[in-house]
Amino acid sequence: MTLVAIVLSWLGLVVHNFADLPGQTLLSPETAIPTAGYVVAVLLWWRFRRVMSWVLLGWGWLQLVGGGIISVLPLPFLPFDPEQTLYHYAFHVLYGALQVPLLIMLTRYLRGR
Repeated sequence: MTLVAIVLSWLGLVVHNFADLPGQTLLSPETAIPTAGYVVAVLLWWRFRRVMSWVLLGWGWLQLVGGGIISVLPLPFLPFDPEQTLYHYAFHVLYGALQVPLLIMLTRYLRGR
């Protein structure tokens, strides 16, 4: 089940990037670099489950708070001016929502030990 949650988390990132960043492909740096991180994390998770669960939990929170919430707000310290449309907000809601299964699964796993 945790692998499914990891894939959902990754899909949130990919769907957001394809919807909000023009001309994105799986090989674009904004998508390819995090994808490589997910692949490495999954491979290491099979061997170092507890440590990588903490790493993935932190990554999920970063995706939810940083990618799903903060990056959509028109804050002066951001190096970009996010689009303030329902379309843009909808994809950030989806992006954030797809992080939740990962956060729940890993929190349950880490509390169970």
